[in-house]
Amino acid sequence: MSKHKSIQSHIQLLLRYLAPEWRAALVLGVVLLLSIGLQLVNPQIVRGFIDAAQAQAEPTHLLLAAATFLAAGIGVQTTRLASTYLSTDLGFRTTNALRADLARHLLGLDMSFHKERTPGELIERIDGDVTALSNFFTQFVVRLLGNGILIIGIVALLIREDWRVGLIMGAFATLGLTGLIRYGGAAVADSAAEREAFADMYGFIEERLAGLDDIRSNGSALYTLRRYYESLRNVYWAATTAWDKRMIVIRIAVGMWGVGQTLALALGIIYFQRGILTIGAVYMVLHYTFMLLEPLEQIARQLQDLQKAAAGVERISDLMALEPQIKRHGLRPFGEDTLPEGALPIAFDDVSFSYEDDEPVLDRVSFRLEAGAKLGLLGRTGSGKTTLTRLLFRLYDPTAGAIRLGDAVLHDLEPDYVRRKVGMVTQEVQLFRASVRDNLTFFDATITDEEIMRVIDEVGLTEWFRRLSEGLDTELAPNGSDLSAGQAQLLAFARVFLTDPSIVVLDEPSSRLDPATERLLEVAMNRLLEGRTGIIIAHRLTTVQRVDEIMILSDGCVAEFGRRQDLVSDPHSHFSELLTTGMQEAFA
Repeated sequence: MSKHKSIQSHIQLLLRYLAPEWRAALVLGVVLLLSIGLQLVNPQIVRGFIDAAQAQAEPTHLLLAAATFLAAGIGVQTTRLASTYLSTDLGFRTTNALRADLARHLLGLDMSFHKERTPGELIERIDGDVTALSNFFTQFVVRLLGNGILIIGIVALLIREDWRVGLIMGAFATLGLTGLIRYGGAAVADSAAEREAFADMYGFIEERLAGLDDIRSNGSALYTLRRYYESLRNVYWAATTAWDKRMIVIRIAVGMWGVGQTLALALGIIYFQRGILTIGAVYMVLHYTFMLLEPLEQIARQLQDLQKAAAGVERISDLMALEPQIKRHGLRPFGEDTLPEGALPIAFDDVSFSYEDDEPVLDRVSFRLEAGAKLGLLGRTGSGKTTLTRLLFRLYDPTAGAIRLGDAVLHDLEPDYVRRKVGMVTQEVQLFRASVRDNLTFFDATITDEEIMRVIDEVGLTEWFRRLSEGLDTELAPNGSDLSAGQAQLLAFARVFLTDPSIVVLDEPSSRLDPATERLLEVAMNRLLEGRTGIIIAHRLTTVQRVDEIMILSDGCVAEFGRRQDLVSDPHSHFSELLTTGMQEAFA
C-alpha cells in the first residue's frame, strides 16, 4: 500500500467512526482550545509578574498577577482532565463500534475462511488490532491537532515579542517536525509483523487449550511447551524489531529537546545583554521553548503509536476487503416468506462439489425428497454425508448443479433465510456460559418465555427445569459441563423447535447415549420430525427404521437411493446387504 493510500485509508476509517459521535468530538474540541489558550496565557502572566517585581510595583499588583496565574493553572489542569476523559470515552465508543462491525463482517464470511483460521487468531484480530487503533481514534487526533495549534500559537507569540526570536524558534520547530514526519512511518511494516506474531501466538494458545485432554493423555505437554516457547520467541523478535524502529522518532525528540533548550538560553542571554529582552521576556522565551519541545515530544510519541495504528488499519482493511463466496443476491430478503410454511420438498440436480479444485467430494448427486418425507443418509466416513448437509445450509455453494427447496433454487435464496428454514441437531452440542434462556434462543430477545417453556415441555425437559435454582436465568457452565449428554442433546432439540424450520437435519444425536436416555431422545426426535421434511445421518440400524427413503453415498456418488421398504425386500440391494451384515461393521 502506498503512503498516500495509507493516509487516505486512515482518514476514511477515522471519519467513518467519528462522524456519528460528532457532538462529543465538538465538545472535546472546545475543551481542547480552551486548554491551549490557558497554556499560552500562563507564561505571559509570569513574564508580567517578573518585570513588575523588578520594577518594584505595588504588592497588590503582584498578588493579582499571582492569583491570576493560580487560576489559569487550575484551569489548565481542569481542561486537561476533561479532555482526557472525553477523548477516552470517545475512543471506547468508536473502537467498540469498529469491533462490532469487524465481528459482524467475519461472521458473514464463508466456512472456507474460518476453516483456515483459528478462533484465537480471529479474537486477536478483532480485539488486538482494534485496541492498537484506540489511541489513533482519540489521543492521536486530539494531541496532534492540539499540539499543532499550540506550536503555531507559541511561534506567533514569540514573533510578537521579537520577530528574530520567533523566526529562529519557528525554523527550529519546522526542522524538528520535518525529521519526525520523515521517520514517522519507519516501523509500519515491522509493527504489522508484530501484530501477526501475536495473532499466531493466541491462535496457538486457543488450539492447545481446546485439546488439553488429548495433550495430557498422550504425554505431549513438553512438546507443546516447546512449541509455545518458539511462538513466544517469534513474538519477542517481532516486538523488539518493531520497537527499535519506533524509537527513532523518540530519539529525534530527545535530541531536539537538548538543542532547543541550549538555543533558547543562548538567545535569551544575547538579547538580554543587548537590551532587547527584559528578564521577564527571557523567562517567557525559555518557558515557551520548553512548551514548544513538549508538543514536539508528544507528536513524536503519537507518530510512534501511529505506526502501530497503521499496521492495524492495514490488517483491518484487509479483513474488511474479504468478500464471502456465498453471494447474498438479495432476490428474496431475509424475513420475507417466499417459501410456504410447513414441510418442503428437497431436490439435488446433478450436484457436484469440491473443497479443493482437484479433490471432488460430491460427484453429480441427484435425488428428490418429497415434502414431509424422512431420508436416512448412509455412507462411510469421507463419503460426503456432512458435505451434502452443509450445501443444504448454504454454508457452501455447489461447484456444479443446483439444489432446490420447494420451487426455489437455493442459490437464489438469502443464506440467512435458508438457515431459518433448515434446522440441524448434531452429536456435538455447543453450549455457552450464559443463561438457559440465552442458550436456547441464541440471545434473541424477541422469543418470549412462554414460547421457551412450551418447547421445554415439548422435548421432555420439564423435570430437569424444575430443579433449576433460577429458572430460565440459571447460568450454564462453559460447554455445558454441568449437564449430561442427554440433557445437552435435548437442549439442542429445543433450539430447533424454537426456530420452527421446514426441514430438519439430524446427525443421529442418540448414537452415543445410554439406552434409557436414548429412549427419551427418541420421543423428542419423533416430535421434532413430525410435519417436517427430515434427513438423518445414520450410524445404526435402529435409526433408519423411522425413515421413508434410504440413500447410500460412496466416494461422493449416490451408490443407492430408494424407498426403504423396497430396498429391504430386494436381496440384491446394498441396504439389504447392510441389514444382513450389520451396518456398524459395514461402516466401521
